[in-house]
Amino acid sequence: MIRLTWRQFRTSAWVALGALVLVAIAAAITGPHLAHVHAATMTACRRTGDCTEAMAAYLRANDGLRNALGTVVTLVPALIGTFWGAPLIAREIESGTLPLAWTQSVTRTRWLVVKLATVGLAGALATGLFSLIVTWWARPLDRAGAAAYATFSQRDLAPVGYALLAFAIGVTAGMLIRRTVPAMAVTLFVFLAVRVGTTYGLRPRLIGPAHHALALDPASTGFGSAVSPGILLNSLFNGGPSSALDPATPDMPNAWIYSVRVVDGSGHDLTNRVLDATCPSVADGGAPAVPGHIQASQAVQDQSQACVAKIGTTYHELVTFQPAGRYWTFQWLEFAVYGAAALLLGAFCLWWVRRRRIA
Repeated sequence: MIRLTWRQFRTSAWVALGALVLVAIAAAITGPHLAHVHAATMTACRRTGDCTEAMAAYLRANDGLRNALGTVVTLVPALIGTFWGAPLIAREIESGTLPLAWTQSVTRTRWLVVKLATVGLAGALATGLFSLIVTWWARPLDRAGAAAYATFSQRDLAPVGYALLAFAIGVTAGMLIRRTVPAMAVTLFVFLAVRVGTTYGLRPRLIGPAHHALALDPASTGFGSAVSPGILLNSLFNGGPSSALDPATPDMPNAWIYSVRVVDGSGHDLTNRVLDATCPSVADGGAPAVPGHIQASQAVQDQSQACVAKIGTTYHELVTFQPAGRYWTFQWLEFAVYGAAALLLGAFCLWWVRRRRIA
């Protein structure tokens, strides 16, 4: 049975191996140079005492390849579910070979268990190797960016869990839909929906977030400036600002910041109504976004900073975040959640195949 599974699966396996070799070659060629440049840049900028701009330039110079390799790790689990999982049973049903396979000495249970174990574990192994290579390659960039949670889904253990669940979703979709192409489409849609829901809905609730209170800084607090997409999505799921007053996000290396809000001593958010009542001249005249980001007269900036100082007597900045030290806890928890979900779907497939007539 294992030999038969390999014969059916070997083309896909060779394609995956070829892609893995290409990524490994690219990482081996560029990785040492990347690490050398990072070390040299750090040595040079430490002499001046400020590495912020140097690290930002270093990241920009390597942003293209970083995004490309990160995208590979992001796509691999989805591709495994779509092209390996969905056809596993659906293709057998469409080709009419399932009844023949089940009339041989191999039982339904053994037939499915061998296929699930062989192809599913191969997918997990391939994803793990992709993740390992890219995690090693991107280590200097990750140190420079100091944003571990920004690449959480592309590093270390989590992608392996994604691959297991994507494969299980594909097998289940193929078994229920019985048609390969529709099952592939459903697999991709369901997996992407699960990923988004888990990232912004479940993951923030696996461990209670930490909170950090800061006094409002008139020099770095603006009005209605743009919010990054990641902070915006987190705010939609986990609560966000409710007024135009927009304090600058504090520098918290490798932390996962859910939201930056302005609250009073009881934890109630500052509203635009209170803001307008406290600073009517700023509300009527319009205030700049973050001071210094756009050109504004000195009088307007002074007026805005006076407003922030007045608000700051009652309100403060509240940062809701996950500390950098919880990164590996989240990696293991998310791997466990996805792995457990994959096992449940695999058990459902076994029950369905044994109990139902699907061919």
